[in-house]
Amino acid sequence: MADSSSNLKSDAIMEQMKQHLATDSGKQVTKKIGLVYQIQIAPKKLGIDEVVYTVDLRKGEVTKGPYEGGKPDASFSFKDEDFVKVALGKMNPQIAFMSG
Repeated sequence: MADSSSNLKSDAIMEQMKQHLATDSGKQVTKKIGLVYQIQIAPKKLGIDEVVYTVDLRKGEVTKGPYEGGKPDASFSFKDEDFVKVALGKMNPQIAFMSG
């Protein structure tokens, strides 16, 4: 896992997600979904220098670091550029999965 001062493009998306979850519509998402996701994002190659984020849609929080409340409901690993493409709707998540 990389240190907390990463320079991933995904960091900005996670910050936007954190801000959105604090809004009324973000709180509605939290009520609807109620799951915890752990997302590992690697700068170039999966498994190397990954930054871990926890997207807790039970509490409505996005934090840097692994989930500490047991096991997350789902875990995902992305290369930074693929996560950005998926988040922006420029890549189908199934295609990202199939490409490794």
